Amino acid sequence: MITDDQDLQIAPVFAQRISEDVVPKGRLPENPMPASVAAGIVRSRLLLDGRAALNLATFCTTAAEPELERIYAETAPINLMNREEYPASSHIEQECINALANLWHDDDGRFVGCSTSGSSEAAMLAGLAMLRRWRERGGNGRPNMVFGTHVHVCWPKFCNYWDVDARMVPLAEGRTTLDPALTAAAVDENTIGVVAVLGSTQDGRYDPVAEIAAALDGVAADRGVDVPLHVDAASGGFVAPFLDMDIAWDFALPRVVSINASGHKFGLVYPGSGWCLWRDPEYLPDSLIFDCNVLGGHHPTFTLNFSRPASGVIAQYYQFLRNGLAGYQLVAQRCQEVARYIAKGVAAIGPYEVISDGEDLPVVALRLRDPEAVGFTVYHLSEALKADGWHVPAYSLPPNLEHVDVIRVVCRQGFTLDLAARFLESLAKHTERLAGHPYPLPEVSTVLTFAD
Repeated sequence: MITDDQDLQIAPVFAQRISEDVVPKGRLPENPMPASVAAGIVRSRLLLDGRAALNLATFCTTAAEPELERIYAETAPINLMNREEYPASSHIEQECINALANLWHDDDGRFVGCSTSGSSEAAMLAGLAMLRRWRERGGNGRPNMVFGTHVHVCWPKFCNYWDVDARMVPLAEGRTTLDPALTAAAVDENTIGVVAVLGSTQDGRYDPVAEIAAALDGVAADRGVDVPLHVDAASGGFVAPFLDMDIAWDFALPRVVSINASGHKFGLVYPGSGWCLWRDPEYLPDSLIFDCNVLGGHHPTFTLNFSRPASGVIAQYYQFLRNGLAGYQLVAQRCQEVARYIAKGVAAIGPYEVISDGEDLPVVALRLRDPEAVGFTVYHLSEALKADGWHVPAYSLPPNLEHVDVIRVVCRQGFTLDLAARFLESLAKHTERLAGHPYPLPEVSTVLTFAD
């Protein structure tokens, strides 16, 4: 916990407009102040934040057109849950769900879905639906869920919060995706579901969803254990339909019962937008859906949050209109073009091995071939790149690849070829400087504390 409660010294121009030259920190000021002064203080405190455009760690959208910025401002006061007062926003939400069901190859129109605050909430909802359905179909042992060690942290969170055993299939040398055979071997009559990832946050790779579905079909035929498959398409749900049309991963596979995606990643809206869809109402038990009349009318609801702004949903609708199929394809192609450019440039620099080259998600992951020989680690490199403004994460891969340390570059909308060229220049410069350091470099801490 941050305990620094020293009062803020404020600029003289601000002090001339209020009765004090300091502002209390960690407690409310005694009196109000002009809006322009408060805004100026807030902006001055944010100056040390990095530039969003140079943040190559995040998958989240960091750039938007002025028209979209205005839509955010105009729709922030709308409470999406108040459907009686804001029916148009509710209709737009359903239109977005319909569009996603069409994009993800629903074929009978029986789908149901909802918007969420992001893929983490969507994952919780999908997991809850699988857990409740398993119980209502007679499950009475200790439930478990099967997924790879490379999943987003939201899935181990779900298992922890709702007391479900997490059966995590480890990675292996040369394989950073979920193995279908190991997955089939891990399931039993107490498995509430399997989670496949369409675009790992570790390296951007797609799990072989079709092969996993086929393996689970085999389990159903051989052992009579019918296990549903959920696809965590947090990033890939807005990439694969436009770049990888020949890959089967969505509702075209009967084994896939639900899909989640983040609108705030390659869906091109700011953080705070997610989606979860089920192929049929049978996979979303009625016992999880509440009827709410506190805001007027009767409205079914299945979310973890109640009140939230409509901005993310309306912004998603704007992007659907603005881009269409061709526009989303163009954005995805440009992002992949930049990723391939980065991968090629990294390979040419020297001591690096490219782990993923942007062929699935537009993500590049790289490792040092021999850290001891070059005299530095990817953690030193990550710290060095901050000197030029780049925020690039360094981390170890999940079990059984903990010994592999990588750096990851996410190539989003707004990260242009020109910026990519500048990044490669920084990478080459700091690689040469670190390799030529005359004495051993100190270790770089890989653990952050709240005080950091």
